[in-house]
Amino acid sequence: MKLKKIILYISLAVLVVVAYFGFKVYQIIFTPNTQFSEAKVAVYIPTDATFEEVQTILSPYIKDMGTFVSLAERRSYSNNIKAGKFEITQGMNNNKIITALRLNLPVKVTFNNQERLEDFAGRLGSQLELDSLEVLNLFKEPAFLKENGFTEETVFTLFLPNTYEFYWNTSTEKLRNQFTKEYYRFWNEERKAKAALQVLTPIEVSILASIVQKETAKVSERPRVAQVYLNRLKKGMLLQADPTVIYAYKKETNDFTQVIKRVVNKHLITDSPYNTYKYGGLPPGPIFMPDVNAVEAVLNPEQHDFLYFCASVTNFGYHEFATTLEQHNVNARKYIAWLTNQTAPQ
Repeated sequence: MKLKKIILYISLAVLVVVAYFGFKVYQIIFTPNTQFSEAKVAVYIPTDATFEEVQTILSPYIKDMGTFVSLAERRSYSNNIKAGKFEITQGMNNNKIITALRLNLPVKVTFNNQERLEDFAGRLGSQLELDSLEVLNLFKEPAFLKENGFTEETVFTLFLPNTYEFYWNTSTEKLRNQFTKEYYRFWNEERKAKAALQVLTPIEVSILASIVQKETAKVSERPRVAQVYLNRLKKGMLLQADPTVIYAYKKETNDFTQVIKRVVNKHLITDSPYNTYKYGGLPPGPIFMPDVNAVEAVLNPEQHDFLYFCASVTNFGYHEFATTLEQHNVNARKYIAWLTNQTAPQ
């Protein structure tokens, strides 16, 4: 009888121990272990991060770090850390958190309105685990430029503003390869044939598109503006594009933060190949990262004989076009009179 009681007590004790450890295991694995109010949060784990660094990154989002560490070690996460972007959903347990930390998610990378390769490299560096200087140097690498027919001035035409997907920890080499593939995919035989009809190379199309976009924010007007410049090029006229003068002045003064709303004589006298009031043909490189619709405007220009345009005073945001200098001067005088009236003391 005593033996039966002893066995019973031992069995009960074993059950209690098993239940306790079962509860602990359940608590470690299945109990929700997040402490944020958002539906989900993104965490970024750097390349070569240690497990201690991962804990620091996760600490604002994990309620009980001890149970997380315990399971992470059991599931061999602590010595097999993945770099990248990961999402943790509110209410996740440790098991699901560790699973999520093994699923590297792509990052949507966007960029537009960039004036220089330096700005673009900085933009990429703000969205991905990249060193901006390394990006800049890689795209200026002589072997890469030569292989693809670019110069340091024209390599900026490689990039087309869009939304791209990259892994946060994508290497600079993979990034460059992807942008290069996208460039050659865009410049298919049809677009290259259209460029040839305008007696332009793809690079020259992008350079002219950068001027067109700076001249007008109205997408519907860009094909008309593009043809004005194409007409000027065919006649051997100076482009005399104000945006190129502004770019030239910024470049010469090494200050791209300044805002120049009106071109005056000190800008016009800038001695730079980007100043199309002084130098014929296209500038040596783009003055801006043009949108695809600006590129398409150059490839599909509106057919007309206009050689001049200036801002309209009756259709704000648009321009008045002219075929002769006399007509243009009439339009220009209207604009100057309107501008003078706007700036005169009331």
